[in-house]
Amino acid sequence: VRDDRGDPIPNVHVFNQDKPAEYTFSDINGNYSIEISANRDIVLVFRWVAGSEEQKKVNVQPDETYPLTVFIRNVESLSSATVSGSSDRGKPMQTLDPQLVKSLPTPGGGIEGVLRSAPVNFTSELSSSYSVRGGSFDENLVYVNDIQVYRPFLVRAGQQEGLSFPNPDMVESIEFSAGGFESKYGDKMSSVLDLKYRRPSEFSGSISGSLLGGSVQLEGISENRKFSHNSGIRYRNNSYVLGSLDTQGDYNPRYTDFQTFLTFTPKEYGNLEFNFLGNYSRNLYNFIPQTRQTDVGNINEALRLTVYFDGQERSQFETFFGAFATHYNPSEKSRLSLITSAFRTFEREYFDILGQYFLDELERDLGSDSFGEVLRNRGVGSFLEHARNDLDATVVNVTHKGFSDLDASGHFLEWGARWQQETINDRLSEWTLIDSAGYASPRPPDNIGYTDPSDRPFQEIYLHDVIKINNQISSNRVTGYFQDTYSWEAADSSKVNLNLGVRGHFWDFNDQFVWGPRGHLSYQPNWKKRKVDPVTGQDTTIHRNLVLSLAGGVYWQPAFYREMRGLTGEINSDIQAQRAIHAVAGADYIFFGWGRPFKLVTEVYYKDLSSLIPYEVENVRLRYYATNNSKGYSTGIDVMLNGEFIDGIQSWLRMSVLKTEEDILDDFYYEYVNSDGDIIIPGFTLNDDAVDSTLQTPGFIPRATDQRFTFSLLFQDEMPKWPEYKV
Repeated sequence: VRDDRGDPIPNVHVFNQDKPAEYTFSDINGNYSIEISANRDIVLVFRWVAGSEEQKKVNVQPDETYPLTVFIRNVESLSSATVSGSSDRGKPMQTLDPQLVKSLPTPGGGIEGVLRSAPVNFTSELSSSYSVRGGSFDENLVYVNDIQVYRPFLVRAGQQEGLSFPNPDMVESIEFSAGGFESKYGDKMSSVLDLKYRRPSEFSGSISGSLLGGSVQLEGISENRKFSHNSGIRYRNNSYVLGSLDTQGDYNPRYTDFQTFLTFTPKEYGNLEFNFLGNYSRNLYNFIPQTRQTDVGNINEALRLTVYFDGQERSQFETFFGAFATHYNPSEKSRLSLITSAFRTFEREYFDILGQYFLDELERDLGSDSFGEVLRNRGVGSFLEHARNDLDATVVNVTHKGFSDLDASGHFLEWGARWQQETINDRLSEWTLIDSAGYASPRPPDNIGYTDPSDRPFQEIYLHDVIKINNQISSNRVTGYFQDTYSWEAADSSKVNLNLGVRGHFWDFNDQFVWGPRGHLSYQPNWKKRKVDPVTGQDTTIHRNLVLSLAGGVYWQPAFYREMRGLTGEINSDIQAQRAIHAVAGADYIFFGWGRPFKLVTEVYYKDLSSLIPYEVENVRLRYYATNNSKGYSTGIDVMLNGEFIDGIQSWLRMSVLKTEEDILDDFYYEYVNSDGDIIIPGFTLNDDAVDSTLQTPGFIPRATDQRFTFSLLFQDEMPKWPEYKV
């Protein structure tokens, strides 16, 4: 199967029009083989997701091998959704369709909407933060053109975050792994998202706009085809969305981002290619809160919290990023790359917010005229939150990577090494004052009447969560990896793909060196089933399109700045790397229903976690304990079904079951018992005189990311005569 230019087309769906269960797919070279009935006119359909459909009528003799070359026209002029992962079955990474961004818009306008087709959990649609199989927000790798990108450090709420790094308009391909990924991907414990920006072949562009902002993207290539560019600018203002939150006020967020991807190929100097990826982003978040009203509880106890605010918040996140890459191809089947990149961020978080709150009980009598209104007041109080936080960070690295395709032996070798330096300057100044009746009195009664200040008793106002510290850190990291992918075909035509690798990491901040093996095995059996037509008596062989896989390895996550900074802002210089051991088993099955292909993907996983750093979650902000005093596990199952529920339109549904727990090794508390033998509950037990106590150790407790069941669905439909109108 070939296109208009004569190039082979892989993964073309070839099937018998009368019996869709008789089907096959073309391989990487465009070759295919299908068994059909003899001495009959058979219509073979050749369908590819990115091209038009072709049909050929054939009539073959018994035991005849009939060569048939088919050209699919207009391959580049048509576009359609693809079955996720249809081109990479048996490989560790799952391919996602970038076009899904248009079907799954998010308030942030980022690429993260695509991840809803993967086993990913989002806690806020306003944030690009996500957790994968029980991991934290900081356990996910994101690469753009082989360069690791970073999230803001100081952000504590999704509305502060703004635009994430990847520009959806510039993306060509997306690959994702939720565990058991290859050694070439870096040092995180949960997942990897690998994006590639498009290298254009012609001039084109796009422009879009909405009530929340707009974007412009342009790309083109020079006449001699040596120079190409792909650039985009985005602007976002989410005040329209933020105005619908419980907290009412004056929201003024402004997010701006510019990116460019340049390529230059001086053919007269051999197989050289130069790339440059540049980015500038500025996210401003100004907020003057006014009121907040939240109703909580149920029919047995309905409460309303009302808060009146004074003050404002002004936050700014400004980022500069540049990467220059040189690629050299010694041959058609090998490549050497040298990549240098620099990341610089300036972050500022200033706020002074005074809140005065009222906690009221609501009328619960359904027959009352004042049902749902305030019945009585339970309490009043106030709080004052203050912050003057500044952070600037610089990350510079030099990376070498390469590959060699030993096609004759079936081996594909990949290797790489990286040196990275991080410099971080962090100034933290934040505190919280909480007050209620008789809690913090500005002028205690016993201070009245004292003429000599030295005779007055000492009075103190207690502040909560006081952090005042300046941190300056500079450190170096060296990482390296080597992996081999070996593919072969067994005697029974079954296909086997084996990936084995090793990765190491050294960090001079704590002089710790860690390493771990990783592996992935996939097996596509050549299973067949004989089926006899009850009417004609014809004997048909049906191939089972199934891929089984196993993956696992040791994944270390050396601490970055957030993990080594404790609750008080102090840096733990003895912090160690966290470790996860992955074990993943999966099945990928393509079957037919209603004459159309469907794909069912199931994965069962277990992760053994050790040397964990516990943390607390505040919206999307993680506050780490900065000690390796926890262990845990994560286990579950992910099931995804996708296909053409409506002919020609891709839809999918995903269900996941997850359980993740951790045991903080040095946590404990005491239970106190009164003279009546009852456990004393502060503020509830009348007899609160303790006569005995017992030491309690909680053991394993659910992690903050424990979500037992999740479900996601994308269902698309279109008007039959006007397919451009979709729902």
